[in-house]
Amino acid sequence: TLKAAAKTRPALVLGTTGLDKAQAKAVADYAAKAPCIHSSNYSIGVNLLWKIAADVARVTGTAYDIEILDLHHRMKKDSPSGTAVTTAEVLAKALGKPLDEVAIYGRHTREGSRPDGEIGVHSLRAGDVIGDHTIFFAGPFERLELTHRAHSRENFASGAVRGAKWLLQNKKKPGLYTMAQVLGL
Repeated sequence: TLKAAAKTRPALVLGTTGLDKAQAKAVADYAAKAPCIHSSNYSIGVNLLWKIAADVARVTGTAYDIEILDLHHRMKKDSPSGTAVTTAEVLAKALGKPLDEVAIYGRHTREGSRPDGEIGVHSLRAGDVIGDHTIFFAGPFERLELTHRAHSRENFASGAVRGAKWLLQNKKKPGLYTMAQVLGL
């Protein structure tokens, strides 16, 4: 997409996940020349979930254990999903920690008790589920669960269209933008 857009430099709305460092740099380099929104999920609800979850993580800190569960259809290629990875990144940032220091992906053959501040990420692939994401904040004497369930893929498309309209209607300058900015979060 970036190669095709290089000649005319249109505003772009990108949703590709799983980028390596060189690919992420290519997106940033493009955004230095043209307006670009890049998000792992264009759902309005998921973007609100990230905002709320970051607020919860800042308040609860490491006093509450954080676990993320992503459930998708059996044909999904990546695990964890880009949305689950972004969720973990948002939570780690809210805790002031680098993701690679606090993330644990699954617990198979893991021995010992759970360390404070760890963010667990777990993936399920079954049936025809479009995409469900739940964040568990488990503390002493209570548990808070934040869940987003996609009922139709149209919600991702409508969010991407909203982002494109935002770029064009606001005549955005070159730069790398987020859906949080589109939504005023």
